[in-house]
Parts: sequence; C-alpha cells; structure tokens
Amino acid sequence: MVSFLQDLEEATFELYEIKTKADVIPETDLVLSMGGDGTFLSTAHVVADIGLPILGVNFGRIGFLCENRPEEVKKALLEGDFRIEYRTVLNATLKGPEARRTIGMLPYSVNEVSVHRSGSSVLGIHVTIDGDPLPTYWADGILVATSSGSTAYSLSVGGPICMPDTKVLILAPISPHNLNVRPIVLPETSKVDITFESRDGRATMSTDNRTVEIRPDWTIHIEMAQFSLKRVRIAESGFVKALTSRLFWGEDMRNNG
Repeated sequence: MVSFLQDLEEATFELYEIKTKADVIPETDLVLSMGGDGTFLSTAHVVADIGLPILGVNFGRIGFLCENRPEEVKKALLEGDFRIEYRTVLNATLKGPEARRTIGMLPYSVNEVSVHRSGSSVLGIHVTIDGDPLPTYWADGILVATSSGSTAYSLSVGGPICMPDTKVLILAPISPHNLNVRPIVLPETSKVDITFESRDGRATMSTDNRTVEIRPDWTIHIEMAQFSLKRVRIAESGFVKALTSRLFWGEDMRNNG
C-alpha cells in the first residue's frame, strides 16, 4: 500500500496498514484494498460494519469489487473524482444446539452465503423464504448471493448477472441432482432459512471466503445486515466496463484466429 502511494507524500494523505479493527485510527476517511476481489472481501470483513469506505486497487485477476488500476486510483484521489456507492451485506446466523459458538466472526457476507456437502453424500436442502417452504433441493449445495455476488460463485453455478444496485438476492443450487430446478431471484428484504439432511450428516457453510462445519439440527438464517458496504467508485470505472474487460462480454471469439 505505502510503496504505491509514496509519490503522494506531499499531498494531504497519511497512509498506514490495517489488519484488524484495532488498527483503525479514528480520523481515517477511506481504506485502500490492494490486490484482487479476495483481498477486497477480507478488507470488508474488517471495516464494513464500522462504516469506512473501501477503494479497490486491482493487482489481481478478474476484479469486480476491486476493479481499478493503480494509475486510475492515483488520478482519482488527487482530483477527488470519486463517489460512494452502497452494497447490500448479508447477515447469516446459526440456530440450534451450540450453534452460536460456531458462527464466531463469520456472519457477514458481501458476495454470498453458501452450503456445501463435505462428504460423499448428496444433500437434501430445505429452504423457506419468509416462512414459505420450497420443494427440497437435492444437490451438492446451495447459495444465497447479493447482486454484488452475481458475478462471483453464483455466476459459476448458472445464476443471473445483476447490476450492482439491483435490490435483489439470488438463490441458486450447486450441482443439483434434479434437472427441473433453477436459480430464483428474490427481493433483498427476503428472510431465508436453510436446513439440510444427508446420510453422513456432514456439510459446510461459507460466508464469502470463510468456512465452518455445520450440523443437520442447525438452521441457517440469512437476511440483510443492518448496514451497507460503502464502496468507492471512481469516474472511469463501471460495471459494464468490468464485464467487457474481465469476462470479454460481447466479443466474437470466432474472429480471434
């Protein structure tokens, strides 16, 4: 972080490294996340719930949350050419015997909450949306994603791409064993409860890039968090630009030789 912005030392920037909330100086105005989307998510898990805006500087690969190149960020910071956008954050809580001890620091997710089999047995996944039950999913897992997460894990399991300011959640099965199930788009105000069954009684829950073992007698309750992620967007960036440059959306691959 410091090595990139050393040439700005005569401006009004003061830089320091943040690893935990305890490292945050009260006068901090903005956090730089330097890496890829994984680094951005780790940064969000530290500072999102205390309201600090995050600006992603892309030194990674694809980068939808962390989409800005270093030279773009330098120019935007010097000229003040950026704005704050607000992204939905999910809050996942576990209900059941000894469940509260397990959830620990895992509850918040920017991209998705997912449930996966951890053994060889397929999962029977029971889902209710605002108390209304859906037919049982027989699958390797299931995920609930935000619109920000529509280009992450959700995309790889066949979920739709959503503009980041779309106020929706995506419910998508992972490798379903019945072919007549499809991803569902829900209002972001929905409250989703998930339980599972399997022959070996084993599954894991992931909140973005953190994972914990879960039990069949637990319920995963997922809803919007009481705060939003503040993400800094610079003028030269944009979601459609990221789609075309990262996923080559619209390119005719037949003409590439």
